[in-house]
Amino acid sequence: MNLKGKNAIITGGGRGLGKAVALVLAKEGVNIGITGRNEENLKTTVKELKGLGIQASYAIFSIDDETAVQKGIANLSDDLGGVDILINNAGIGDFGSIAEMPSETWEQVMKTNLFGVYYAAKAVYPFLKEKGAGDIVNVASTAGLKGGPNMSAYAASKAAVVSLSQSMMAEWRKENIRVITLTPSTIASDMSIQGGLTDGNPDTVLQPEDFAEWVRDILKMNRRALIATGSIFSTNP
Repeated sequence: MNLKGKNAIITGGGRGLGKAVALVLAKEGVNIGITGRNEENLKTTVKELKGLGIQASYAIFSIDDETAVQKGIANLSDDLGGVDILINNAGIGDFGSIAEMPSETWEQVMKTNLFGVYYAAKAVYPFLKEKGAGDIVNVASTAGLKGGPNMSAYAASKAAVVSLSQSMMAEWRKENIRVITLTPSTIASDMSIQGGLTDGNPDTVLQPEDFAEWVRDILKMNRRALIATGSIFSTNP
């Protein structure tokens, strides 16, 4: 499908994977709305996006605040003239043992990674329902398919995203809304590198642009086709 003229909202779009997706979609002619908490990152990314000849806007809010999410999504819809695509990308990755990680930290990971997806999708749904079509891409992780040591909060949050996303698909696909669950392995994002999960070597480790091109290609599939779930791995890490 041709994506030109579509409107996409990308949570956590000021940097990392979200920014990479925004740039790749903008090159397809998609108008972009990005969200986040760091205004300088958002401003810089919007300027870069506008340089590609598309409409771009940003909204500042914390993804774990439902009222702020609803207001920010509505404002971006007004700015762009509607919503066709939501990329639920915003998330955090705090790592540590179950015994030593503070409960407050564990709970915040769940609040951000799970409730953020829920809040954003719920806010976008009425716009897609009114149009009678749309796409929601929920970014989970291979950690959500198999937990490991020192990642209980992150893995549990992403496992919950997988399950939530499957329920969304079951409820909304009859309304021509495609809900796509992605479970990427380690990518050379700021979070992964700073968390010590990878050295980010571009010769061996997945890069943000690899993920972004994958998202683009899935969205370009004919609407009769739905990739319900998908994983992407580095070939030889």
